[in-house]
Parts: sequence; C-alpha cells; structure tokens
Amino acid sequence: MNGNRVIELFEKWAMPSLAYDWDPIGLHIGTLNKVVTNVLVTLDVTPEVIGEAISKKCELIIAHHPPIFSKLKAVDTSTYLGAMIETCIKHNIAVYVAHTNLDIAIGGVNDMLADALQLQNKKILTETYNEPVMKLAVFTPLEQTKQVREALAEAGAGEIGDYEHVSYSIKGTGRFRPAEGANPFIGEIGKMEMVDEEKIEVVFPQSLKSRVLKAMFRSHPYEEVAYDLYTMAIQANEHGLGRIGSIEPTSLEDFANYVKTHLGVPFVRIAGDRSQTVERVAVLGGNGSKYIFDAKRAGADVLVSGDIDFHTAQDANANGLSIIDAGHHIESVMKKGTVEYMTKMMQQEKKRPVFHASELSTEPFEVI
Repeated sequence: MNGNRVIELFEKWAMPSLAYDWDPIGLHIGTLNKVVTNVLVTLDVTPEVIGEAISKKCELIIAHHPPIFSKLKAVDTSTYLGAMIETCIKHNIAVYVAHTNLDIAIGGVNDMLADALQLQNKKILTETYNEPVMKLAVFTPLEQTKQVREALAEAGAGEIGDYEHVSYSIKGTGRFRPAEGANPFIGEIGKMEMVDEEKIEVVFPQSLKSRVLKAMFRSHPYEEVAYDLYTMAIQANEHGLGRIGSIEPTSLEDFANYVKTHLGVPFVRIAGDRSQTVERVAVLGGNGSKYIFDAKRAGADVLVSGDIDFHTAQDANANGLSIIDAGHHIESVMKKGTVEYMTKMMQQEKKRPVFHASELSTEPFEVI
C-alpha cells in the first residue's frame, strides 16, 4: 500500500485537527509517497528502535513522541538526532508522529489506559474539542449512485456512532440545458434535458470536509456537480484528554499495586493515604500535573498519570486528591493498541501492510 494511503486511513482515527497547536505532529522524516509493506509502531524513536525497523524491513515508523520537537537549524549527522535522521533516510524509513491527536482520539491512548485499568462507565476527563457536523446532499444519475455513495463512505462520510455507510436517498428529476462550451455527461448542447436522479445525503465531521468533497468530485460523472453543503446544529463526538471511570472500592495501596501490574511498570509513586478508599479513578497519559483540578472537579479519588512534580502532588493531596505516578512510559500501551486498531481498520483493503508493535522498551528509568 502507498504510504499516503496508510496515513490517510490512520488519520480517520487520530485526526490531525485534534492535536494541540504547539504539537509537531505529522511526517518528520522521509516521504510517504512510496510502497509500504511493514509498519513499526513505537512510543519513541531511538537508534535501537530504528535498528528494529530495519530488521523488520519496515518502510514506515509511526511514533507517539515527536523525535523533532523544536525546529532544526541544521541536520548535523554527528549529533544524536542528526545520526538518526541519516540512518532513516539511508534505509528509506519514513517517520510519522501522532502525539496529542492520538491521546485525544476516541479509542486512543487515554482510552487504552482506561481499558487496561478496566474502568467502568468511563467518560472524558477534560473536553478539548467538540467538532461540528456537516451534511452533504449530492444529486446523482441513478446508474452512478452506488459508486458515489461508496466513495463518500470510503472518505469517512456516513459514520454515526457504531454505524458505518449511513446515508439517505430520495429519487427525483434533474433538469438542465448544456450551454456552449459544456462537455455534458448526459444531454446535448442547447437542448433541455430531464434525468432521473437520486439525492444522496450523508453527514460527517467538519474536519473531513476536504476529503469528502474530493471523493464526491472524483466519483461523480457530471462535469458540474450539483450539491448542497451545510453545517448542522448538532455536534460530532466529544473529544478530550484523560478519562474518568469507576472501579470496585479498594484501598489506595491495593489499587497502586493493581496499576503497577496492569500497566506493566516496575514501580509507581503514590501521594495520599494508603488506607484511603478509592472508587472514582482519573487516568491521563503523559504529564498529568496540569490536570489535578480537572480530576478533582470530575469527582476522582485518585489520578493515575506520569511526571507529577513535588508541589503538584502536595497541592493534589491538600485538595483531597490522591496521586499514582506510574511514569510517562505507561503510554507504551499505544504500541499494541495501535497495531490492533489499524490491523482491524485495514481488513477490507486488498493490499495492506503488516503492523508491528515495537518490542523495545524506551523507559529511561529503572529501580536500583
């Protein structure tokens, strides 16, 4: 499969529009315009991970953490980053990054963490984006309605909740007269034409507007496509950082051990009364220091996250919120989760790459 197609399908899930403005997501190294047979999914890009990609014959790496966070003034191959860029280019390996958009995406990193902890009745912790819904109505000759409908669905239109390929249609009559200079698919220059047509209606998130319109124009037979497009008063799926849900009541100490086991980390740090009963749990991948008050307002007894600093832990405890700092590396759940999601998404594709979860740990800390 062409690399651009791989990422097109990936971005239907982890939409770039979900990412924070400061986040350098997207293509970091190489090109996507090539055949991709193997994809390596990793939390971080390191020389060892690149070596793994080479051994697995991967032409593409999908990473969560950006290897290039600040703008480069030069690619000095004697430096750590410059040497990695050189190795990737020499071995024709592209590096694509999905960071906060994959955190926020439905089914993304934070859902993966919540599911790993088996949180019940989970909800978004902090809303970041509520996307408008658009509706497209396009008028199509009867014999071409199937190809247009399928093209729109392939572009992501017509997805409502757990339902795909959702559309509505009604038959009618189209009337037009081709003028001089026209190249009509149906009809003759200067003669009034009546055509049996079908009006196809689909809805889609606003971020897919360009993709959906492109699919419509590409699949529609008319030289001039008649269509209506408008923003609706309803919203698409709510998106946000973190998740909050419930567990069976247990002590903070017992739950900390549960987190350690289920997130596969060598240690956790806790801040709070070990004997405290916890039932409402907030979880947020990465650095959760800025979200302690969001967790408290949402009714959490404890926040599971990483990179919680000394004073933030004190502030959380002073406000009745316990902390379990399981480290930033808990986001490594995205490796297996992304492989499973993309493998399932591509089941209908005739040609598709093999996705591999990196087998290497990029956790910089260890306990002695």
